[in-house]
Amino acid sequence: MNIPNQLTLLRILLIPVFVLVFYLPFEWNNLVACIIFVLAAVTDILDGYLARKLNQTSSLGAFLDPVADKLMVAAALVLLVQQNPNIYLALAAAVIIGREITVSALREWMAEVGARSKVAVSVLGKIKTIAQMVALGFLIFENSVFGLPVYQIGLILLYIAAFLTLISMFQYLLAAWPKLKE
Repeated sequence: MNIPNQLTLLRILLIPVFVLVFYLPFEWNNLVACIIFVLAAVTDILDGYLARKLNQTSSLGAFLDPVADKLMVAAALVLLVQQNPNIYLALAAAVIIGREITVSALREWMAEVGARSKVAVSVLGKIKTIAQMVALGFLIFENSVFGLPVYQIGLILLYIAAFLTLISMFQYLLAAWPKLKE
């Protein structure tokens, strides 16, 4: 169990803590939930960096890392929609979660047919992840800071992330299209 894998497992273990804190009946719960979410996002960046830097990439890490990301993002989206059920948030959440399921299934299928490298993580996919994490952090924090409407900024960023999500999904589908046609 190397350091990058331990960080990934920490991210997974932070999910129930995040959910619990999100629902605590205290004024500061959104701040603490946001800190937990940001900590999880930082471990996502750090585990990949350390895996490459320390030459500690592993099959377990390659499997767990995207699972941990998707679990944390899905949990945050579900909690946010439940807290503020409106069409704008629900639509973005459905697009993002739907894309994650679609691309995960596509990658699994492409691996089965020996073409996994055609749908490897792209730069756009990484930018999409960063946009999602920043947007979700703002939405979780929710309160205005120095007069800045943090929640509204988060919602705008979430729509940018949802747009990037769709583009990256189509990028992966186009890359897989020759195999899908067979």
